[in-house]
This record gives sequence, structure tokens and C-alpha cells, in this order.
Amino acid sequence: MLLVLELLAMGTVAGFLAGLLGVGGGMLMVPAMTWLLTERGVPGGHAVKMAIATSMATILFTSLSSVRAHWKLGNVRWDIARALAPGILLGGLAAGAGAFSVLKGQGLALLFSAFIGYMAVQMMRDKKPEPSRQMPGALGTGAVGAGIGFASAMVGAGGAFLSVPFMTWCNVHPRQAVGTSASLGFPIAAASTAGYVVAGWNLPAALPGAFGYLYVPALLIVSLASVTLAPVGARMAQTINVKLLKRGFSVLLLALAASMLQRAFGS
Repeated sequence: MLLVLELLAMGTVAGFLAGLLGVGGGMLMVPAMTWLLTERGVPGGHAVKMAIATSMATILFTSLSSVRAHWKLGNVRWDIARALAPGILLGGLAAGAGAFSVLKGQGLALLFSAFIGYMAVQMMRDKKPEPSRQMPGALGTGAVGAGIGFASAMVGAGGAFLSVPFMTWCNVHPRQAVGTSASLGFPIAAASTAGYVVAGWNLPAALPGAFGYLYVPALLIVSLASVTLAPVGARMAQTINVKLLKRGFSVLLLALAASMLQRAFGS
């Protein structure tokens, strides 16, 4: 019962933040689920990998709820989403099926901390892009998508920690950047999860209900809770000042970077 309550709380907060900030919830869930798994006896390095894979898999469900809400509010740039999606699929599958299984859990935790810490500082600086800057052409956008997909699969995040700053840097309105990022969560999660399944196919179950790198009970309970709260977060994003929205995003990233950094050195 305690495990169920912890997972429901995790899913509720993650779903709300997915709608509010377009983050897919993964950046919150990875540190929280790493702690939950290590408390139940899973070795630290393997717990990080299971947390990343399971958190990413929940984004399959959270992203659908979040993007539906943002689409109704007119905040999704489908032209940008279509241009980024092919690269995202390739990058996510390559990372999930290859590099993810090779890199140690501590290395993944450090990578997670470095990525989101850097993006937090960039967003907190709030440096204005050049007025003439636009999204790159098809080749450049595809390459950016591949990078977003690869990095997201490695750290278990829905891609917003890279796609939101990138789009705002290209003069996409912050609310549209958040909404469009939510639409990218599903292809990132689909490609990455497929890769995790391939990479962990022959692994013994670390806990009852675990399948390779996926912890199925957490996947089901967190997904159920998160899909109900994502639309609430999306509606609230409409009412919050844009600058405050970006500041909130950056503070969240810094806190999560610090959490995973402590986890990496602690293991």
C-alpha cells in the first residue's frame, strides 16, 4: 500500500508538471523513482537505469493527455513537431537499444545532471534571441531532433529540457514551445522504450513485476495518475506569466540536477 501511495503521488505531480511545463514528467520521476527502487534493494547503478526506462515509458501516456490539452488551447506548432519527429525517432532508438545499456548507471546520473543543469542556467539567464532567428531548414531540424531523441533516451526525459530552450532560442513563443514539446514526448518515449526493451530483454527481474529495465507496476500506477493531472497543468500554463513560467522551469531543473548529482556520487 505504501508503494502504491508513493507511485500515485509521483504520478500526480509528474502529470501536473507535464501539462504546465511540457516536461513529460521524466525529469521529476527519474530522481524519485531511483530513490524508491534503491529503498527496495535494487543496486544503485541498476536502479538509475530502471528509473530512466520506466519514467520514459510513462511519457507514452502522459504526453498524449498533455498534448491534447495544449492542442485545444492552440499551443502546438505541428509544423515544427513534424520536422523534428524523424530525427527524434532515430536518436531515441539508437540510444535506448545501444548506448544506454553500455554506459554505467553512475555515468547516466552524471549525464542527466550535466544536461539539465546547463539548460537551467541558460533559461535562467533569459537571454533574448536575435529577432531575425528562425527554425533551421529540414536538414538542420532533423539533426537537432536526432540529438534531442538521443539525449532524452539517455536520461529518461521527454525532451523538453532541450526542445523548449531550442525553440525559444529560435523565437518560438514560450507557450507554443511548451505545447510543441509536449507533442514530441510520444515519439521520444516510443523510440526510447522500444530500445530499452531490446537492451534489457535477457536481464533477470530486479523486483517482482520488473521486466528488464521496466518496472511494470510503477509504469501502470504512475501513468494512471499522471494522465488525469496533465490537462490541469496545461490550463494553468495559459494563466501564468511567460517569464515566471521560464523561471519556474529553470528552478525545477536545477533542483533535479542537484538531486541526481548527489545520487551519482552517493552510489
